[in-house]
Amino acid sequence: MRTRVRGRRLRHNPLRRRSDVFEAWTTVVVALLLFLGAPALGAAAALWSHAGAQAVAAEQRAERHRVRATVEGSTPDTLPSVQADSRHSYRATVRWTTPEGTERTGTARVPAGTRHGDAVDVWLDSRGRNVPAPIHDSAVLQHSITIGACTTAGAALAVLLARCAVRKVTMRRRLAEWECEWALVEPQWTHRRA
Repeated sequence: MRTRVRGRRLRHNPLRRRSDVFEAWTTVVVALLLFLGAPALGAAAALWSHAGAQAVAAEQRAERHRVRATVEGSTPDTLPSVQADSRHSYRATVRWTTPEGTERTGTARVPAGTRHGDAVDVWLDSRGRNVPAPIHDSAVLQHSITIGACTTAGAALAVLLARCAVRKVTMRRRLAEWECEWALVEPQWTHRRA
């Protein structure tokens, strides 16, 4: 015959201690926090950071503009490890024409492998200073996902650490109760007199 043991710590039992009931309810609360609370907190943090990053990206797109510039200055000849890699860049003197028609010269980051006379895209702010390109939507999404995942992991870690602390305190209290009960029962079992 098979018996089912559901909620074994929650049902009525003469051997059940208060610490057993407390530990069982703590387990239920921890499970709810891990499977519902931590992901909800991570999602909320991701949405909050996404809204903030979208606002920053929109502000950058509104204030920055791209111009086509020509590399005027000399380019470094000694970049052996990055010559073929377009992700790296270095500073060079470039010349561009403003929307009003005046020619301007400045220093800007250009891709590795760019030579004198090559045309490159340069981003400028409202004052005409060279700035990085505005944040792309994929970077905003990546930032939001990272914030959400880290918040979820941090919340889960905090819940698990709290669970360990509660379990340690509960175990210490349980051992103290056993010690008190053993002090009452031990003389009867061993026939010793105090």
